Amino acid sequence: MFKKIIKGGQRKHSKSDSTDASLYGSGPNSNAVAAPSRNSDVPMAPPPMATVEPLPLFRDIPVSDRQNLFMRKLQICCFQFDFSDTLKSAREKEIKRQTLLELVDLIQSGSGKIMERCQEEMIKMIGVNIFRCLPPASHENTGQVATDPEEDEGYLEPSWPHLQIVYELLLRYVVSSDTDTKVAKRFIDHSFVLKLLDLFDSEDHREREFLKTILHRIYGKFMVHRPFIRKAINNIFFRFIYETERHSGIGELLEILGSIINGFALPMKEEHKLFLVRALIPLHKPKPVGVYHQQLSYCIIQFVEKDYKLADTVIRGLLKYWPLTNCQKELLFLGELEEVLEATQSAEFQRCVVPLFRQIARCLNSPHFQNWVNNDFDAQLLSACDVSPLTFHLSFTQWITFCKGGYNGTFGVLGYLLFVSKVSTVLVAERALFLWNNEHIVSLIAQNQQAILPIIFDALEKNIRSHWNQAIHGLTANVKKMFMEMDAELFDDCHRQFEEKEARAQEVEEQREMTWKKLVDAAAHRGEDIMVTV
Repeated sequence: MFKKIIKGGQRKHSKSDSTDASLYGSGPNSNAVAAPSRNSDVPMAPPPMATVEPLPLFRDIPVSDRQNLFMRKLQICCFQFDFSDTLKSAREKEIKRQTLLELVDLIQSGSGKIMERCQEEMIKMIGVNIFRCLPPASHENTGQVATDPEEDEGYLEPSWPHLQIVYELLLRYVVSSDTDTKVAKRFIDHSFVLKLLDLFDSEDHREREFLKTILHRIYGKFMVHRPFIRKAINNIFFRFIYETERHSGIGELLEILGSIINGFALPMKEEHKLFLVRALIPLHKPKPVGVYHQQLSYCIIQFVEKDYKLADTVIRGLLKYWPLTNCQKELLFLGELEEVLEATQSAEFQRCVVPLFRQIARCLNSPHFQNWVNNDFDAQLLSACDVSPLTFHLSFTQWITFCKGGYNGTFGVLGYLLFVSKVSTVLVAERALFLWNNEHIVSLIAQNQQAILPIIFDALEKNIRSHWNQAIHGLTANVKKMFMEMDAELFDDCHRQFEEKEARAQEVEEQREMTWKKLVDAAAHRGEDIMVTV
């Protein structure tokens, strides 16, 4: 009994105690060389490094020591440097860069399985490097006027030589066949994904491209994260639409969603339909829609092609956010509308035909146009002239008046021809009339001409009579001829109603002028009476 009490008084050291002592170098024998542990699966964490020094290559050491060397290399990669000065710490920066490249090669080669502890530390190292406060936009806190996002060149991250390799390491880890999602999801968790999404606001397009690829791979590999990623992107869109109207990565996020939507199973979940109505369609509202419209249009078309019954919802959504004065946005909307109508069936088309063609009728009478200048436009030609691209429609005589040097100058006939050839214009009315060049849309119109022609007939007649552009006259005449061939009787009825309406309007106008004339005469007569009395 006494022996048992004596033995019980001796404290038995736990495995965790020995591990803590070996990991952090604490304890009475911290300076002694530790004996190799029998549990070789758990690598010992090396002591913190005060300076960046080169380490041996993986191939130059035994396989049993590579896990510990891996941890030491991760420590080197956690060092942060000032990249605003390229000469500062140049040696240390190069050591870190070479170490990162070696880690990428190791992950890509798949030569050996990485322990869970090493995977966790690697994800922490990646987070230390990429998760940072993004610099403010050029217009923020500087007093400068905010520039158009389409014209903003953007900020280039000076630390990109290292960041690029870190992103490559993360990508290789995610796509590697050796990466077990059950293990990796503990490190690449919701918090990690949220921080990754925050980086999409980076002004550096190179970083956004890497983020797009990585997030797409994470969505594909980690099924448990899919609903969370969709919801998080949804929240980014809400903030962009209703609060800031400024975000650098909307286009990249929409590219990811385009691929996600393409994989939606049918019948489509109500969650996805709500996402279309509450997030994607309202994305047409912000002013910088031109920056991401191509990707947005692709997502919208994917929804309609997946479920044709959504066409009515999409068309009414476009009409809700249709621009009133921005002709550039109007051209984008007309192009998207044509793509949606190509995927629309007759039943859905009939539901929205009246509001749709009321808007198209307004577009047919639009006097607005959008200039398109080729990227290789001769800057010397513009700088030598007192005109801007907005004056491209001037006659040759007017061109000579504006040009420096006169008719015999360098910018005479040749300059005028070059100017006109380099700059073109797209009329809103012209783009709307191009809808009748689409066979599917024409077939939908032919099935519903009884409702459509009375709505747009007035707009067609006004174009013929008074539109300033001759090209519009020709296109309008072709559309009128098409309707006449479809149903001559209906066309004649519409024409008669238009003439009656014009006659009534003329009578009202004449009556108004007569009333004003009587008022003027009465006022003049009263004035004469007052003068005689005085």
